[in-house]
Amino acid sequence: MNYLSARQYFFQEIQQPDRYIDLAKAALFIAQEEYPHLDPEEYLNALDTMACELQERLPSDRYPMKVIQIINQYLYEDLGFTGNTDDYYDPRNSFLNDVIDRRTGIPITLAMVYLEIARRIDFPMLGIGMPGHFLIRPDVAEMEIFVDAFHAGEVMFAQDCEERLSQIYQQPVTLQPEYLPTVSKTQVLVRMLSNLKYIYLNQQELEKALAAVERILLLTPDAIIEIRDRGLLSYQLGRFYQAETDLQRYLAESPTARDIKVITQLLNQLKGSRE
Repeated sequence: MNYLSARQYFFQEIQQPDRYIDLAKAALFIAQEEYPHLDPEEYLNALDTMACELQERLPSDRYPMKVIQIINQYLYEDLGFTGNTDDYYDPRNSFLNDVIDRRTGIPITLAMVYLEIARRIDFPMLGIGMPGHFLIRPDVAEMEIFVDAFHAGEVMFAQDCEERLSQIYQQPVTLQPEYLPTVSKTQVLVRMLSNLKYIYLNQQELEKALAAVERILLLTPDAIIEIRDRGLLSYQLGRFYQAETDLQRYLAESPTARDIKVITQLLNQLKGSRE
């Protein structure tokens, strides 16, 4: 398996309507670009096995709080899943295969494991894109309880979320409904890839950062900031035609952006190099 095949499989998976996207499979195709010999079926089977083991522990009366308690005991106490607080920006925290193998990850990937196991036991849950963090909650009408997969499945209520936001922003925050939006599968994948993008940028691994941007644009083709960043990365990597195309589009669609002067200078350099 080479990265082109992995990219093609990823693209095919995300072409479906959002509700039909297999989140775990798409995440494993992301990982396959990093690990060409990765077999997605191995990890999908691992999730199936976890769900089967968990299914045997569930009571006949599936009250949401009880189900969450049993999932938490299985994932965090029995299997030892944990949030990686020692090396949060290790790229392995963003690859689902590594998270399953190492039993450690960041909020969004641990949430993905939780979501995928919950789906398999017919206990659907939703991703919640709280600013600065990622939570999940049962897909039950009028039930406002949230689960923090990064912190051992801690159950949170609205007041807890408000306190967590106040900690993140280091000032009092009044909880608003828009602070706890339900996110689509596409948005989950964008967030995963965005994490990888910034990790690789900080490590100056420009090829890998560009690969993350390219996959974000498969998910959100008109994301103008990503188009700009693809142009900037292409420029740094000597792919000047792509750089010029993307940066010209950015100028056309964002004429009042704060970085217009810098982008214009880059474009002038590109044009001057052709003359």
